Amino acid sequence: MIAPTIESEVRSYCRNWPVVFDQGRGSRMFDRDGRVYLDFFAGASALNYGHNHPVLKRALLDYLEQDGVTHSLDMLTAAKEDFLTEFGTRVLGPRGLDYRVQFPGPTGTNSVEAALKLARKVTGRQTIVAFTGAFHGMSLGSLAVTGNASKRAGAGVALGHTLRIPYDGFSGGEVSGLKLLDSMLADSSSGVDLPAAVIVETVQGEGGVNPAGWTWLADLAELCSRRGILLIVDDIQMGCGRTGPFFSFEAAGITPDIVCLSKSLSGYGLPMSLTLFRTELDVWQPGEHNGTFRGNNPAFVTAAAALREFWADSTLEKRTEERGLLFEQRLNDLADQHAAHITASRGRGLVWGLAFREPDMARQVADAAFARGLLVETSGSYDEVVKLMPALTSTDEELTEGLGILQDSVTSTVGA
Repeated sequence: MIAPTIESEVRSYCRNWPVVFDQGRGSRMFDRDGRVYLDFFAGASALNYGHNHPVLKRALLDYLEQDGVTHSLDMLTAAKEDFLTEFGTRVLGPRGLDYRVQFPGPTGTNSVEAALKLARKVTGRQTIVAFTGAFHGMSLGSLAVTGNASKRAGAGVALGHTLRIPYDGFSGGEVSGLKLLDSMLADSSSGVDLPAAVIVETVQGEGGVNPAGWTWLADLAELCSRRGILLIVDDIQMGCGRTGPFFSFEAAGITPDIVCLSKSLSGYGLPMSLTLFRTELDVWQPGEHNGTFRGNNPAFVTAAAALREFWADSTLEKRTEERGLLFEQRLNDLADQHAAHITASRGRGLVWGLAFREPDMARQVADAAFARGLLVETSGSYDEVVKLMPALTSTDEELTEGLGILQDSVTSTVGA
């Protein structure tokens, strides 16, 4: 029984999972009545390394027990220095990425806002190109480049300075957004001014788990380079190993001008985000973009520990890619078995979606999974996709267990 709440009606996840959780360990969550749930939600990909990973927890507790600085804005601290050293050594250096690192604030939308502002400052132009199905955050700048109608409706003001074009595969791939953009920029009578930047997700998570093809991403990068447009990759949900590599764009062979990171960056579910950009784009004046909580030192501590634990070599990356093949096979089989109800299974690494013909059915499947002890969410334009994002540290047995529960939930829902 949930006690009466004074929390706003805006709450959402607790409506679908009406229990009180009080513990989390690895890939499991526990409610206060002792029931165990297998977590294929992972904090919307903020918990790629699971709940309370012991190595990260120990680093955090040690730091707190020695009275380490917790809040510092952008002052110099030992925790920030350690994180920047590890990030440069284990992420940027091996990939040959000459990026400056900005701490824009604690959340993903802070990173996107900084990226948009910087792109406009560097170029002197206002328009941002965004894609159908995109989700980039809930503050006004991020919301302007988000596609979802219900989320945009909450803005209360006009959301402008955005040119929206079709994402890879939109409308069955009948319209090429890249050709459309290129042709409009080539025609001085199109009415389209040269934009400051293009912002893109390599896999649209909230949009329904839509992976862009590697060739499409490479073509987008080439178009931006040729036209003098900055390319922003929003890697907030798909970065930090969710698709396999640390950055989700690596397999496309592209180097974005600006990259947004958050979610699992801290490794422990603590608020933290970065905006990365090419060194020559660092035209900020001191304090020109700031935020009170951009120096979250406990997050620096767990982030540095996560980099040492998981990104010293390619073990996690390779394992995630291998497990992605397991998900692909199992979900394709499930989609074939229930082709009358499931239109597609799609994903990459350890983010996957099952798209249903009837949107309500996705919610029913998610509810059936919850009743069986599995946490999954829905996404897509009509919440028609069951979205799977297990922790990257899940065991093979846990992944098999979760897929089995999902199959039972689908079968019971469609009545086959």
